Amino acid sequence: MSKKTKAWMLTAMTLAAPLATGAFVAPTAAHAAGGLISIIVNDPANNYWLTEGKVAQAEAEALGYKATVGANKGDTNSESNLIDTAITNKSVAIILDPANASGSIGAVKKAVAAGIPVFLVNAEINQQGLAKAQLVSNNAQGAAIGAQEWVKDVGQQGNYAELLGAPSDNNAATRSNGYETVLSQYPGLVKTASQVANWDRTQGHDKMQSMLQAHPDIIGVISGNDEMALGAIAALKEAGKIGSIKVGGFDGSPDAVAAIKAGELQYTVLQPVAIFSKKAVDEADEFLKTGKTGASAEKQLFDCILITKDNVGDFVAPFTLKQ
Repeated sequence: MSKKTKAWMLTAMTLAAPLATGAFVAPTAAHAAGGLISIIVNDPANNYWLTEGKVAQAEAEALGYKATVGANKGDTNSESNLIDTAITNKSVAIILDPANASGSIGAVKKAVAAGIPVFLVNAEINQQGLAKAQLVSNNAQGAAIGAQEWVKDVGQQGNYAELLGAPSDNNAATRSNGYETVLSQYPGLVKTASQVANWDRTQGHDKMQSMLQAHPDIIGVISGNDEMALGAIAALKEAGKIGSIKVGGFDGSPDAVAAIKAGELQYTVLQPVAIFSKKAVDEADEFLKTGKTGASAEKQLFDCILITKDNVGDFVAPFTLKQ
């Protein structure tokens, strides 16, 4: 196992270490009987969110709870309906990947008003003090290491394109800004095209096609997530340019890892979704038992790790590296 991998695992374990915080709240009768934890992810058609839901559900059931997984698919109305269902079903806690940084605040407030603690994973909301915890990848750190690797791959001269995630998700802007912080240090690299592809592979493909038509001279594509990057790769294959235009991703999905092994994707930035999804359930369990989450702060950042052809063999399961 590489030194980087070991360092990342040590960081993850440190972040997972419990630190007491929060006021005491007596355990509920529902928890004493096990109770239901409602898990709401974005879209399980994306393997990242599928893993998020599976890991959280497995941990909840291992701790003696019942668990259900629903999908808001990035829609706040669907999310609100799922929160209503969680309230009706007398959930003892909700694990939520919010659909919208601002638009999901109302849904969280509704759950809190019903006396159900909410634990956010992967994405944050633009209000502190509502959720008991917000567990997210360190997107700025991940974007920085991704951009640094991207420069190594494409060089320091030429025009490039960017694929951006959903504007309603703060992660999209954080990653794009992180890329810009690094790439702006290289005046020979010029961003001549950028398109929003909403984290989606099909949109990534279609937006890549349009950018190629308008800017056939680009030398690389930097993407806000793996799905958009994989869509871009498909478009580059169709155009016969997969060998001349280099693509970087973000998430650490199995498909991205396969693309790295195939020499089609230069790198991906692994988000430790399997770690923080499990940790969110553990914190919910701790809160229900003691009134404390066990974390030192509401917002908790989990460092990402770079996966390239050099360490791709350390990838052993969805969003997991060898320990």
